[in-house]
Amino acid sequence: MPWPLPDENWFGDTSNQPEPDREDLRIEALVAQRLSIDWTTRRQQIVVSVQNRVVILAGVVSDPNTRQVAAELASDVPGVFDICNTLRLSGPRRSHYHG
Repeated sequence: MPWPLPDENWFGDTSNQPEPDREDLRIEALVAQRLSIDWTTRRQQIVVSVQNRVVILAGVVSDPNTRQVAAELASDVPGVFDICNTLRLSGPRRSHYHG
């Protein structure tokens, strides 16, 4: 790989980076909607983000079943490539569950 010339700005201004992909935004909205409607997940603290069609679930849920249901609801949205489920369990059971 050649060294950059002094007038080449390889690491500078990132203001002309592309906006989030429309498909990612669509998926994010659909997943959030499904989670807010489903009786298992609607009262949970779940944050949804999407990058390159991979849904990232973050936050705190009450039990392992809710964590699993959230991932299943997200995976049922058309266009989802994968799920990154980082949901944590609230309360003392958190340290006993490895899923």
